[in-house]
Amino acid sequence: MNKTIPPPTTHHAELSSQPNSQRSTPQPGLDRDMPDRDMSRADPGPPDASKPAATLEKLTDSKPNVPRTSTRASAWEPLRHPLFRMFWLASLASNLGTWIHEVGAGWLMTMLDASPEMVASVRTSMTLPIVFLAIPAGVLADRIDKRKLLMMTQGLLLAVTAALAVLTFTDHISAWGLLALTFVMGLGMVIHVPTWQAAIPELVPRSQIPQAVGLGSISFNLARTLGPALGGVLIAILGLWSTFAFNAFTFACVIAVLSTWKRTTIEDSRGRSFWASTRQGVRFVARHAVMRNVMLGVALFVIPGSVLWSLLPLYAKTQLGWGAQGFGVMVACVGAGAVVGASILPRLRHRFGSDRLVAAAMSLYAGGLIAMSFAPRWQFLLPCIVLMGAGWMATLTTLTATAQITLPPRLRARGMGCYLTMMAGSMAFGSLTWGQIAGAIGIEGALLTSGAVMLLTAAIGLLFPLSTRLDD
Repeated sequence: MNKTIPPPTTHHAELSSQPNSQRSTPQPGLDRDMPDRDMSRADPGPPDASKPAATLEKLTDSKPNVPRTSTRASAWEPLRHPLFRMFWLASLASNLGTWIHEVGAGWLMTMLDASPEMVASVRTSMTLPIVFLAIPAGVLADRIDKRKLLMMTQGLLLAVTAALAVLTFTDHISAWGLLALTFVMGLGMVIHVPTWQAAIPELVPRSQIPQAVGLGSISFNLARTLGPALGGVLIAILGLWSTFAFNAFTFACVIAVLSTWKRTTIEDSRGRSFWASTRQGVRFVARHAVMRNVMLGVALFVIPGSVLWSLLPLYAKTQLGWGAQGFGVMVACVGAGAVVGASILPRLRHRFGSDRLVAAAMSLYAGGLIAMSFAPRWQFLLPCIVLMGAGWMATLTTLTATAQITLPPRLRARGMGCYLTMMAGSMAFGSLTWGQIAGAIGIEGALLTSGAVMLLTAAIGLLFPLSTRLDD
């Protein structure tokens, strides 16, 4: 339930001074007919082995008002911009509310219905709307103002979380009621997520997209480190309802910050119908080799990897005998690993390359799942979970940054809608599958099986390289 808002790294005056080529407004006589013909040339094919690999700087648009940034720059470089810092801190607070909510929702379901199928269904109900609606939502974000869309979705999410807090406080919540409200939250997120992801490249130089995505991951995972512990404290002191109330408050804070964002970019449909725009975005993703490999990489990782998020609350309760605070510590360890991994990710990617880095990160995550299946002592288990957090972050950050760089600006929200559809579909399918498997062979068996499957998919992923280099 990531609510991260797009972190601008340029001042409003700088945005308004961008040349027209940086905006979504089409050039007369060109964009109306050319995109469809461009689709046949979208796939650049494999790089010539006799020539140096294309660097990220070569892929960077010429921007007279935005300095080029080396991919070797610090992962924290965008924090030098005051406006970026404001948005990043706001996103950190928002993500903190997300993870406090996650702890409350997962633990609430274990109290309402502790079966593995129902516990896993909490995440499935959140991701199903994204499976079916992420692409249309991306088309919408390419056609109307992104700031207004973000404010609208934050308002919806504020109302849903406030209702969940009231129902939980008055003891009128049921297992199916929790799933229903979670589903409605998924409907809000299905518009929110592709919109803010598509806005990030609008606000940073192309060469800084990996750092921008990485900082978003740091914000998300830093909140994941702190949020579960705070969630456990709130549950112990005030009760489960307080986790949802805190999340509602953070939605209100995000709305306040978004109201200060002054955009100059103008969305335009270029005379195309909604369905023609949808087909155009899907066609690009289907025909471009890099985007196809990104989509496959998401499925190969998320389907087996979703077992952790689906069964972790039940694992903490039944295998370790821990309460909400112990579950919060486990989730915090995942976040801590992701924060540490994000801080060194640019150097690792430069040294090993994106493809080998993704394969190694997947293998690291798989090893953690296998270790968990043997129910080790907590002194060994928690470091394994920290490493799994680093593996999760490294894999998805690399795939997301590759997609952001590959997609052209006019198709970016639609392309990210396709990306999110694949991610959510893989998460929903994986959560449902591992919940059923855990019900049949136990939690340990599900973890062991998923770890073995991921070792296989990590090897398969090497056969489908990410040709857009992020590491030179």
